[in-house]
Amino acid sequence: MADLSTCYLGLNLKNPLIIAASGLTSTVEGVRKAAASGAGAVVLKSLFEEQLRAELAEAEASVEGAHPEAAAFLRKAGMDEGARDYLALIKGAKAEGLPIIASLNCVSAHNWGEFAGRIAEAGADALELNVGLLPASLEERGSVIEDRLFEAVREAKRSSNLPLAVKLGSNWSSLANVAQELGKIGASGLVLFNRFYRLDADLGSLALKAGSVRSSGDEFHESLRWISILYDRVPCDLAASSGVHDAEAALKLIAAGARAVELCSVIYKRGFGVVGEIARAMGERLDADGRKGVNELRGKLAQWKSADPTAYLRLQYIQALTGIS
Repeated sequence: MADLSTCYLGLNLKNPLIIAASGLTSTVEGVRKAAASGAGAVVLKSLFEEQLRAELAEAEASVEGAHPEAAAFLRKAGMDEGARDYLALIKGAKAEGLPIIASLNCVSAHNWGEFAGRIAEAGADALELNVGLLPASLEERGSVIEDRLFEAVREAKRSSNLPLAVKLGSNWSSLANVAQELGKIGASGLVLFNRFYRLDADLGSLALKAGSVRSSGDEFHESLRWISILYDRVPCDLAASSGVHDAEAALKLIAAGARAVELCSVIYKRGFGVVGEIARAMGERLDADGRKGVNELRGKLAQWKSADPTAYLRLQYIQALTGIS
């Protein structure tokens, strides 16, 4: 059988299949199931500063006016308690015998550093920064949003010696430049791409509602494009996320240059057993193609190696299908 082992963020993984941050990895039992499934690593469900603050808001409001000092105490104690639960999850997950990548989403700049330091102390092997910045202001320039991202990474890096992966959305005005800058300031990896909350609406009630929560098997194409473009051009390991539902998609992304792929929706649909199925199918395909392992395949589809590098940059259907510009 072909060798599926890989190195991602300096961690030795038995295969490139990582369980993504989600409800699947929110408990020690979930991590135990991930380990039993044969996953190479897990990303724990994100610690959301915003969620911690929302849970505290009601208690704070009840004392804010009359007792501002008590409100401040509740705020600090509540944040600490929420963080303690997450740190306990890290410690429990470590006992399951596979690499543990924590995940963090903050809204306050200083808290990226504070929580990152505590996550490192709890024993996580690496940290994934779950970044979601919506540039909706008419006054803010794109550079301001980028600077906010860079400062979050700097804060986490200053407070933690963990390898950092940044999970990005695809809606940056110059993604290649952002990726390069993240590598320069200390990001060890990039996860492409973050699948954000999908907005929908109910026409009957004229109310907002959630759109599709889970990915489908045809959502890996932007990851394929950008990993191909960035491979060996930025000083970061690359991982793919969103739309990886089978061995073929996983191998395509590795051929583009990914060191790992994150699985989530397919596990919700088919159960943890699908992880082993995908790993076996990957090995069988590599064997059939005469390849010794995933490391021999990685980067074969990178843009810089292509005889037609412009093919990776085509955005219009007419140009892609006919070659007519």
